[in-house]
Amino acid sequence: MEDPETLVVEEDFPLFSNSFSSKKPQNPPPPQSQNPSLVSKPPNPTESTESDSGSLTFSDLGLAEWAVQTCAALGMKKPTPVQRHCIPRILAGADVLALAQTGSGKTAAFALPILHRLSENPYGVFALVVTPTRELAYQLAEQFRALGSSLHLRCTVVVGGMDMINQAQVLAQRPHVVIATPGRIKVLLEDNPDLSFVFSRAKFLVLDEADRVLDVGFEAELRVIFQYLPKDRQTLLFSATMTNNLQALHQLSANRAYFYEAYEGFKTVDTLKQQYVFIHKNVKDVYLLHILSQMEDLGIRSAIVFASRCRSCHLLNLLLEELDQSVAALHSHKSQSLRLAALNRFKSGRVPILLATDVASRGLDIPTVDLVINYDIPRYPRDYVHRVGRTARAGRGGLAVSFVTENDVHLVRAIEAEIGKQLDEFECKENEVLADITKVFKAKRIATMKMIDDGYEEKAKERKSQKLKTLAEKGLLKRKRKNKKL
Repeated sequence: MEDPETLVVEEDFPLFSNSFSSKKPQNPPPPQSQNPSLVSKPPNPTESTESDSGSLTFSDLGLAEWAVQTCAALGMKKPTPVQRHCIPRILAGADVLALAQTGSGKTAAFALPILHRLSENPYGVFALVVTPTRELAYQLAEQFRALGSSLHLRCTVVVGGMDMINQAQVLAQRPHVVIATPGRIKVLLEDNPDLSFVFSRAKFLVLDEADRVLDVGFEAELRVIFQYLPKDRQTLLFSATMTNNLQALHQLSANRAYFYEAYEGFKTVDTLKQQYVFIHKNVKDVYLLHILSQMEDLGIRSAIVFASRCRSCHLLNLLLEELDQSVAALHSHKSQSLRLAALNRFKSGRVPILLATDVASRGLDIPTVDLVINYDIPRYPRDYVHRVGRTARAGRGGLAVSFVTENDVHLVRAIEAEIGKQLDEFECKENEVLADITKVFKAKRIATMKMIDDGYEEKAKERKSQKLKTLAEKGLLKRKRKNKKL
């Protein structure tokens, strides 16, 4: 289901316009390396049988020996399918649009060939990687630094919530790889004319989680960024989801960009138990405490609780802390330093429970999550799939429990239709759950008072006002209202 607030990109969208026309050529030439002597006949895994391609090594893909050794040191024994198919194409100079499921190794599929090329002709800024969230930007930086550890790689992150003057100074020093969110890099380039030269020789533009980066809300930012990039760059788009925007870009590229697809729609793995609890909305907090209190007995080491709104997430944080639960919260109303601290506390195991909005539902590498709780049912089935995909990864088992109220039944039906299976009922004894109702209601009153004392509501209104102002400046409010009428 396509988000109604997302529009199909227009034909003048400049992502591929530098290297492709909008009309399909009669005989499109195969992609050629900018320096053929550097890559001698790279393998074409798309022409291999699955058994043949499964035996390929990183060395077979045309990567330098140092890159092969780095992969071995990081425990990457064999390339994944997306890596087997995309790395040779990128090394050969092709633009790439790749669709593959979360956890399939997409980051290494573009980072390794970029670092390979950088090692042959090192200078900065060699690559710009654009990603939709701050947490993803920092995670990508960690992965780039790990894969480029033998290159003395200079990699910087440019996101909102951090000091802009310092960021401008770091960019002026021309790091090899810049990983940025669209809004902050746009502001830095527009407010600092002296930085216009920084990206003038960049060889790569990467859009990670491209379906979200190409959301209409980022269109203005991307158009500005493209103005500062050279025309002869390689453009790499990687996504876990096919959307109308990506389909339109694929068509606008006249099918000359290499297209890899291992996308099979929104599916969940067989090792994931998907269950629901049908309850009244007023006792959701009571059921949440009951399940979280049973984690040790159920053999659950860590859990993510998803709420749809920042306010709900913040209130749950205060509530569970009042109930002596060890939790961390991740949502966009927190400062960047607090968001990173919360994520690191959870990933390191210092706290077993992460409360989050959908900012944590995609892309983040959190290896050991045993339980996902949907405190709120998401509006779109794809968001449900992304959320529960945080558990049961890499062949492990996992449990997802969704709190369903009478107002959520139609949403659950849509989810079940999308994933092709019905959710099972989560068994719990109501009398045991409701035994804590007085304690939970008292804690919630205290948590609500803390929110009032902290001035949360006033701050939230200011953020909403600023967001509406930004959307109005971009001319997006009318589009959103028109979409809602449709």
